[in-house]
Order: sequence, then C-alpha cells, then structure tokens
Amino acid sequence: MSAQSELSSVRNIGIMAHIDAGKTTTTERILYYTGRSYKMGEVHDGNAVMDWMEQEQERGITITSAATTCTWKDYKINIIDTPGQVDCTIEVERCLRVLDGVVAVFCAVGGVEPQSETVWRQANKYSIPRLAFVNKMDRVGANFERCLQMMSERLGANPLPLQLPVGKEAEFSGVIDLVEEKLLTFSEQSLGQEVEEAPVPDSYIEEFTAARMALLEKLADFDEGVMEKYLEDIPVSVDEIYRALRNATLALAIVPVLCGSAFKNKGVQPLLDSVVRYLPSPVDIPLVEGMNKAGDRVERKTGVQEKFCGLVFKLMSDSFVENLAFVRVYSGALKLGGKVFNPVKRKKEKISKLLKLHANKRSEVREIQAGDIGAIVGLKFTTTGDTLCENGDFIVLESLEIPDPVIGVAIEPKSKAEEKKLSETLDKIAVEDPSFTVSTNEETGQTIISGMGELHLEIIVHRLLNDFKVSAKVGKPQVAYKETITVKAQSEERFEQLSGTRQYGHVVIRIEPLARGAGFEFSSEVEEETIPSVFLVAIEKGVRDTLDSGPLVGYPLTDIRVRLVGGSYDDEDSTEMAFGVSASMALRKAAS
Repeated sequence: MSAQSELSSVRNIGIMAHIDAGKTTTTERILYYTGRSYKMGEVHDGNAVMDWMEQEQERGITITSAATTCTWKDYKINIIDTPGQVDCTIEVERCLRVLDGVVAVFCAVGGVEPQSETVWRQANKYSIPRLAFVNKMDRVGANFERCLQMMSERLGANPLPLQLPVGKEAEFSGVIDLVEEKLLTFSEQSLGQEVEEAPVPDSYIEEFTAARMALLEKLADFDEGVMEKYLEDIPVSVDEIYRALRNATLALAIVPVLCGSAFKNKGVQPLLDSVVRYLPSPVDIPLVEGMNKAGDRVERKTGVQEKFCGLVFKLMSDSFVENLAFVRVYSGALKLGGKVFNPVKRKKEKISKLLKLHANKRSEVREIQAGDIGAIVGLKFTTTGDTLCENGDFIVLESLEIPDPVIGVAIEPKSKAEEKKLSETLDKIAVEDPSFTVSTNEETGQTIISGMGELHLEIIVHRLLNDFKVSAKVGKPQVAYKETITVKAQSEERFEQLSGTRQYGHVVIRIEPLARGAGFEFSSEVEEETIPSVFLVAIEKGVRDTLDSGPLVGYPLTDIRVRLVGGSYDDEDSTEMAFGVSASMALRKAAS
C-alpha cells in the first residue's frame, strides 16, 4: 500500500459535547466495538479508559484531553476525547486546532446546551467538518426532532438526519437507515456487538418514505448527479448518496445526524461507519498554511514525501514523565534519533523518544508520519502552540488562541522550605497549560494563580498537593472582572504645559467595541503632517497604559478598538510625554 493510500485511511477526530451528554461513554463504546478495549469502561463506575486521571474517576467527568488510536474496517482512527466543562475550554481549543473532523454528541433530552454552543463555535473557527450523534434516546423526554431543530436554530447548522429512531424513550430499540433502507437493532446478549438487519417495519413505512425523500431533496441542492436523477424520478444508488453526503460534509454544507444510546449499546457502529465514510482524511486537507522567515504566508503540501513539519498542541508532565509533547505531524515524518528545528524559539531539539498513546498507556515507536498524532518525550525549549520543522527549513504554523483567565486565588507555601518547590511546580504547570497564569499582587506581594474557573483551579491545586506533593495554603477565589464599551464614541484632548519646559500634544480618537475576547486594536489614520509618526508609539503606549485601569471601577478595559483620527503638533513644544498624556486623557473621556 502506498503512503498516500495509507493516509487516506486515517481519520483524526475529536469527540466534543456539553457535560453529561454521554461523550466519554460513546468513546468507551467505540473502543470496545473496535477491539481497542476488551472490557466496557463506565464513567459512573470510575473505570472509563479515557478518564484515567484520579480526579476524573472521582468526579465522573473528563478534565484533560485523552488520545487513543483504534481500527474500524481497515481505517485507523485517532480519537481525542475532550472535556465538556466550560472551565476546560482550552483543552478543546488546542485539540480542535489539529483535528480533521469532529463528532458532536448531544443529549436527546437537553439538546443544544451552553457548552455545545461554545465547542461548536470553536469548530466553526477552524472550519472542521463534523457529524452529530444524538445520544440518550432511551431517556424520558428524549426528542430527536427537537434536537434537529435546536441545531438549526441555535448553532446555525444544516443538520441532515441519516436515521430514524425506532421506539420512544424506554422503548427505543434501534434505528432505520435512510440510505440503505433497513432497520438496525443491537443484540442485548452481545452488549450491542451484533448488529441485526431487517426490512423497514410496516408501521414506519410512511415516516421512512418522507424522511428519505427529504434526504434526497437536500442532497440534490449540493450534487448535480443526485439532482438530475431526483428530478427525473430515477433511483439514486447507495454509493451515489454516500459520495454526495461525503462531499457536502467536507464542504461544511451539511452535518449528518445519527442517533442512539451509547449507555444501552445502541447506535455506535453506524456512527463509526459514518466517521470513516464522511469525515476527512489527511489527504482531503492537501495544504497547510504558515509563515516563512520573512513573515510571508506560505503553503506546505501534507504528503509523507514532503519536508517534515508538525504542531505541538499540548504539553503534559507529572511526577514520572517530564515534558511529554503531543504533536500533529502535517507533512513528512518525525523520526526517532533525529533533530528538528523550532522556528518559534529558534532552537534545535533532539527526538530521543517517540510515543503512541492510549489514554495513560504509552508504546514507543520509531516514527510518526504525516497525518498522524503522537507524542515526543524530553523536548527542552518547545511549548504549546510551537511549530517543529526540519533543520534548515522555516515554517511557522498558525498557533493557538489562548483565552484570558477569569478567576484567581492567592497561594502560599506552608513553610519556607516549600517556597522553591511551589514556585518551580507552578511554572511547570503554567508551561503545560497556557490558560493558567501565575502573577504577583503588587500591593500585597501575594502569589496569585489564575485560570478559567473554580473547577480549573481546584484541579490544579489537587495536582499540586497530590501529584507533586507540594504543601501549600490556598485563599478564596476572586473573579477577574474586566470593563468594556458597548457603543462607539469620539474624544478630543489637548495637553499643554506653558510653565517650565513647554510641552504640547493634541489627539482626536474614536473608540468602538470589538467582539468578546478580541482584546485591543490600535490604528492611526492621520497624515504625517498632522502628527509625525515618531509620536505614534507614545500615543499607543498612552492608550495601552490606560487599558490597565478602566474608567468605571478600575478593572482592565478590553475588547476595544482605538483609532487615532486627528490632532495637531508643535514643531518646538511637542513631546512624546505630551502625546502619551493626551491619548490617555482622550481614552478615559471617550470610554466614560
């Protein structure tokens, strides 16, 4: 088999959902039915393979992204099970950055929930094709149609059901395949491993006929071949439907939707069939973009024969393993014993050990080829979001967007002897988790650790105390409030000092709100004769310094665009300080 055909049989996918939608249970069933696990792990029993951390087993939730590889019908599937907690958003973000496809799991009762919307937006940002699996169809209140409607209304998605559920709530017994026109049921004696096929029941013929017609109608919008046959009332073959579904999924035009009950062992095998049938392989993503040494955009082909480049999307360390770096290889091959170049840090790294992972189990390999995901042990300079490439090559792939922390707590060692250990351990965790920060309160001198929520900080403190054996005292959480603006405004300020050393600065600025999380943007629209460019740095600095303390109650000001649109200067009296002060005054006035 050629390297290219091997790549075409690889799927790099993530499983994402709101908490308690059944995401990890679905993943556990996938591992069982693909033969990766020989016993079904259960979240409620604390023995789910993918929830391997002690805290995950105690809490019954996924905290950190776990990676594994399984095989289904000659296809290799690299799976990353991501957390559903809002506090763990960064875990989802860094995984989606390197995945080719996603399975979004929805609860048939709750439908589209808040974190469902968050992870969906993250997948939109990276333009990732996805499938939807409506889980828990056996639960009281389960409603497949309502889930489809919520996906359309809340997510702006174009859901296309490929199945009909058979039986409601506790009577849910299987699904009708709209493409292959058959009933699928799942043997309880074999824990769902045996899938039994039968004709569509007479009681469902009318509903099935209408649903299949709707499927073909929607596909006709995206495929000319299907449209011609549909309009001429010629039967469309199963292979033609599969091809049209795949093309529309890869084009982000539709989201194929399946249903089942992972806990009751129903509907998982058809989901696996859809993963290999509709989601992209690395071959379907022929180019990756990056920046060269000059800062120009460049493209890199993703084949095995190309020069090596990969993205480190996660670091992990514990008391046993130092610096385990998860990497997605986009082109070429990462080989044991070789040297690679980190163009972000401008440092060379030696590849001393390569691993493939199954949750917390690791096996050594000699190389990781294009399209694959693995881990490197012992990198010295590389951090999350860095690119690795061949020596002598230079390409920097798009990195990760790291959200700002929203909550912080004070932490201090219980004894003087623990000071160094606490400091070193916090630094290690901060390198591993970019959404976790360590700072010092200038007024009190306290060390403040900040993260994405109380759960996030609880997890880190638990690791400090139990995994790294650091003795520390932790204060109460303090929310990291921020200020922003909601309307556009303009302000003009002039700073003049007539006594002593004369100074003069005059600016006109306009401000407008940016999207949540966008941060700060500054631009100048003035001509050189209005305000010389030599003063622009001072003006921007005056604005940035003011952002640290907003006009309302002194919290940092964020998500704002500031444009310099006018002003004046004096040949003799204008100074950088005067322009910095006038810019600061103008921003405070405009934002008040």
